[in-house]
Amino acid sequence: MIKIHALIASVLGIGYVGKGGGTIAAVVFCIIWFLLPAGYDQGNWQVLITLLIVIIGTWSSCMVDPIWGKDSSKVVIDEIAGMAIALLFVPHQIVFVMISLIAFRFFDIVKPLGVKKLETLPTGWGVMADDLLAGFYALAATQSLIWIANKSGLNENIF
Repeated sequence: MIKIHALIASVLGIGYVGKGGGTIAAVVFCIIWFLLPAGYDQGNWQVLITLLIVIIGTWSSCMVDPIWGKDSSKVVIDEIAGMAIALLFVPHQIVFVMISLIAFRFFDIVKPLGVKKLETLPTGWGVMADDLLAGFYALAATQSLIWIANKSGLNENIF
């Protein structure tokens, strides 16, 4: 049973890359998200899939934590979950996907506004929680930029 959790937590082995594994996982998720049919970004499917990633990711992170150690770099499902949140309802345009990715990685690496504190939660809960909050901050930043672009007319002219 632990092998399936290792596979999930490492996102099919991406976590074994070592340094930069989290960024690679986030980029892979962005590519997959962008390749999904247009309309995926508008529906409840995105929310449902994000919730499943969060639930399964938390469970798997909790299972591998005693074996791999606290917040192992092999666990990258947390980056997938955070990135899924960051992309909620983002238009199917490469520029907004890139903004979401940059914003998520910024908040995940810098860990401002309580993100760092969430890492102290026990086992896989702490592993996942900081990335989930970073994802929400990235979502707020991206959606704010989308709103500004729409209000100013930039969205039609540039994006």
